[in-house]
Amino acid sequence: MRPLVLSAATWVPSGRETVDEMLVAGRLAVDDTQGLALTEVPVADRAAPDMAVLAGRRALEASGVDPGRVGLVAHAWTYHQGHDFWSPAHYVARHVGAHAAFPVGVQQLSNGGAAALGMAVRQLIASPETDAALVTTADRFAWPGFDRWAADYGVVYGDAGTAAVLHRRDDVRPSGALLLKSLAFATDASFEDMYRGRDAFSPAPLARDGGIDVRRPKKAYLEIHGGIERFRKAATGCVDEVLRRALHEADVDPADPRLVHVLLPRLSDSTLDLMYRPVVGSLLKADVLDLREASGHLGAGDLLANLAHLTSPGVLHPGERAVVLGGGGGFTWSCAVVEGL
Repeated sequence: MRPLVLSAATWVPSGRETVDEMLVAGRLAVDDTQGLALTEVPVADRAAPDMAVLAGRRALEASGVDPGRVGLVAHAWTYHQGHDFWSPAHYVARHVGAHAAFPVGVQQLSNGGAAALGMAVRQLIASPETDAALVTTADRFAWPGFDRWAADYGVVYGDAGTAAVLHRRDDVRPSGALLLKSLAFATDASFEDMYRGRDAFSPAPLARDGGIDVRRPKKAYLEIHGGIERFRKAATGCVDEVLRRALHEADVDPADPRLVHVLLPRLSDSTLDLMYRPVVGSLLKADVLDLREASGHLGAGDLLANLAHLTSPGVLHPGERAVVLGGGGGFTWSCAVVEGL
């Protein structure tokens, strides 16, 4: 059974911060802008779970699925969801109208949306009484707790909610939907310390500095391990593995002319060149779609946002295939192969 992605949607706030504004304000240096491949990022004035609700409602409406028939709500995020000790997944389920669904929170950093998608697929396969599942993500990288422009190397973080509605029936092919032909994962947990570095465990959120600084542990990791080469080799190996496995499970040849698009995480050139582009360039001839310019990295939401783009009119025609790659710290990489309906 291959589930359908009946619909996928994003909810993107209207607020913006631009590269030019950050240069004038002194929050970016000219050298920092090299390879970012973006001009602006969306900035929200509302809580992250509310953006997930808005994206979820949009996806449910487009799918035609009654929210009351949704059996699973899987919500993923990377950063603060507005309260310190609560379940944002239950909030999303309540406010989209999926009151009886099983809500579950998924935290796998930037691969969270893909992990939540995988959880929904497994639920649909394993539970015959579950006809539909809703997957959502949302992140708001608000200052001063998170400096979206300087908290990380080569990544600028944008705010948005994303959502997808999955259905277990693959014997119907509604126009605009996607057939999820495969979804594969590859993990190398030996690199989990890249996000810890030398830092000791803290007793409470943000107890160390009052804000997120991803650069400090990454810098310590590079010092401890003598550079990035070991990670580069492992990362490209995992991306190669997950891409080949997804294509094999989808029964899609890398040279298939119906494979027309490849979508990568919305990261900087340096990060994409480190682990994704060498593999994709060696295996696939399909066009690589670049969707970073006005979004930046959407935390857990890149993969679902890229799926939403594929459901836009005229992007993926019936019978055409696309590969959507993802990944997140820890590290786990993901790859979905979809077909237009």
